[in-house]
Amino acid sequence: MSHANFHLRFVIGFLFLVPAQNLSADTGLTPNTGRVNFSRDIRPILSDKCFQCHGPDEAQQKSGLRLDLREDALAAADSGSIAIVPKDPDISELMKRALSKDPDEVMPPADSTKKLTEGEIDLLRKWIAEGADYEMHWAFAPPTRPAVPAVDDTLAKDWSHNPVDRFLHANLRQAGLTPNPTANKETLIRRVALDLTGLPPTPTQIDKFLADQSDRAYENMVDEMFSSPHYGERMALNWLDYARYADSNGYQSDGSRDIWGWRDWVIHAYNQNLPFDQFTIEQLAGDMLPNATPEQIIATGFNRNHRLNGEGGRIVEEWFVETVIDRVETTGLTWLGLTLNCCRCHDHKYDPISQKEFYQFFAFFNSVEEQGVLVPTGKNAENTPPLFTMKSAADAAEIAKREAEIAALDAEYQSLKVKLPELAAAWAEQNRDEQVNSASIWQQILPTEVVSSGGATLAKQEDGSYLPTGANPANDSYVVTLPVTEAPISGVLLEVLPDANLPNQSLG
Repeated sequence: MSHANFHLRFVIGFLFLVPAQNLSADTGLTPNTGRVNFSRDIRPILSDKCFQCHGPDEAQQKSGLRLDLREDALAAADSGSIAIVPKDPDISELMKRALSKDPDEVMPPADSTKKLTEGEIDLLRKWIAEGADYEMHWAFAPPTRPAVPAVDDTLAKDWSHNPVDRFLHANLRQAGLTPNPTANKETLIRRVALDLTGLPPTPTQIDKFLADQSDRAYENMVDEMFSSPHYGERMALNWLDYARYADSNGYQSDGSRDIWGWRDWVIHAYNQNLPFDQFTIEQLAGDMLPNATPEQIIATGFNRNHRLNGEGGRIVEEWFVETVIDRVETTGLTWLGLTLNCCRCHDHKYDPISQKEFYQFFAFFNSVEEQGVLVPTGKNAENTPPLFTMKSAADAAEIAKREAEIAALDAEYQSLKVKLPELAAAWAEQNRDEQVNSASIWQQILPTEVVSSGGATLAKQEDGSYLPTGANPANDSYVVTLPVTEAPISGVLLEVLPDANLPNQSLG
């Protein structure tokens, strides 16, 4: 597979994440070429203007009419009329109501904030005339390769150099636009460099492209951008967003976390032209592959990009469930093109996934133990895979250096470990002597006067302490007067003691 195909393959995968927008309905323009597309052109109109009263919610359904299912829309309503008669918009009740001037008959109702535009009415009419075909949810529709538009004029022949150009030109013509003139080579390399590497081209790259007068000058320049290590960095940006990547845990104090190994894996996958199917498998279940490599295990970091709650009062079981739900929702959005959010709590009238199906999906991730970490190490210790590397000479040398440092520290730890009981006993003895000696440092000094600014009574006790009684203002200041001593004072120790006369026998 060439780099160009690999790039397009990812782009196609990402297109499934966002449904096409209905530009025609927004502008009031009716497409004059091709068939009306239900998912793109009609479903948004019905969902916005009709489903509130004629959708799947039986509690709000009016007149026994349901428009989200074709068989129901083509059946007689309570009034006996048929909302949609395929290929005959003139006798379809839906069109009659949409065009009606009678405030008691027009749909949406006259008192509704929803109004059909002329462009939307034209789309509905053309759709019914074409047979009123319905389509499954777009996320479930398998992609098909459309026919390449024909080149039927001189401009298109001169401008179109490949099938992609023909699609672009056909859309430009439909919108009444013409292509811009061919850009100069300096502009072309700047556009390609920013698109594929995120960086402007270097002077050397520009000079090389300008000097290349061959028929493949543009292709050679693009191939060079594909071979840049910055290509993977640029391509990874969108994927990191889809995977909710962050260098912090996203919760509470939002502390940092080390998940850059997975980020580097994604960059490496693009630069190595990893096929999209393998890109998918390794991120979702790389650890379940036979004899999984360290890289394949690190790939599953996709599932560990969720928020991390380090709050002391958190309920472990609750947050285990939250992380599982996060993985379900993220996998659904990223790979299935479905927002698996509403169905977490209930069947949703606009969501093709039921609550039962949500928790069937939930079960896949719920069986994963939420314990353990992937420790960066270069040795194949038991259950400890080696650190993922980019496999460059510089990386290998750096890892070897780190491994030597770790080995030296480990040897030092092992030598000290056997001496631990002896060292602990010596420390305890030294600490005991210091505690005995410290007792002579402090000397109790009896105040000559202790006064409360807030009016409390400070009664002197037999041990020389003072107990406040009486007034107890919210804020108070105690002024303590001490006699001058011959010895220099290097510190003051104030002890707060419990007493049976205090609330709870202690403070406050």
